[in-house]
Amino acid sequence: AAFISIQAFPALLDLPQDAEVSKVSCGSRHTAIVTRGGELYTWGWGKYGQLGHGDDASSDRPRRVEHLAAEGLRAEEVVCGPWTTYVCVLEPRGSPSPPPSSCGEEDTSKLCSCVDQPQPHS
Repeated sequence: AAFISIQAFPALLDLPQDAEVSKVSCGSRHTAIVTRGGELYTWGWGKYGQLGHGDDASSDRPRRVEHLAAEGLRAEEVVCGPWTTYVCVLEPRGSPSPPPSSCGEEDTSKLCSCVDQPQPHS
């Protein structure tokens, strides 16, 4: 398992220089941000797939959720639960998508476009 460092004091995030953060949400051990451009970045503990990168890898640095960008979806809101991330996205034409996407341990709907399957508890 990857070690996730703890940042005990404020520090700059490693994001693209033109990224302006509009939303932030923190779970028990992970964080997600939405930029004004509609990109979603996540980092932290990823054991249950809650980072939305299609795996259960953890990350010390913010990583863009590439699947949303590849589908032309624009993140509008994000809410992190203890081991879950919920994202409200807009489709390319600007209309709200069908139900919000979710990923992680509590994703019982299997609607998440970010991960293949919820990860079971070990």
